[in-house]
Amino acid sequence: MAMVMKSEGLDELGALLNTLGEKAHGIASKGLYEGAGKMADEIKKGAAGISSQKFHYAVFIQREVSDEEKAIVQDGCGISRFRKDGNGANTSVGYGNAGYAMLNGKRKPIPLIANAINSGTSFLKKQPFFRKAVTTGTPKAETAIIEKIEAEIDAINK
Repeated sequence: MAMVMKSEGLDELGALLNTLGEKAHGIASKGLYEGAGKMADEIKKGAAGISSQKFHYAVFIQREVSDEEKAIVQDGCGISRFRKDGNGANTSVGYGNAGYAMLNGKRKPIPLIANAINSGTSFLKKQPFFRKAVTTGTPKAETAIIEKIEAEIDAINK
């Protein structure tokens, strides 16, 4: 005894897959943009939680982060340009190319200031705001990426 199966709607499915294939890069980029924004917000929120005080020179002790350093780190976080690679896109969020800021009359790299606060130094107390922000922000960013991609695909399906 044999069972006969018949498939219908393959033309519509083929057309949908062709449309998705043509628009896949744009959809992925929109999702990545949403996720990168969520991660940047989380890092800025973590930087806002850094404990700081008015700057004073440390004398044989570790000092707290100065208010100026905290402000530089809060404002310095950003999203780099998207780079196309193969079928996808990537970007980085953080302080990689943040540039320089004036601190106590000297020009200092913002990534150096952020790393010193995050990891601590011989004169600066450790406050791992970046690591905590990445840990808490990753699920939020992943959710935002998935939601945006699903919304874009649903819009194409209609």
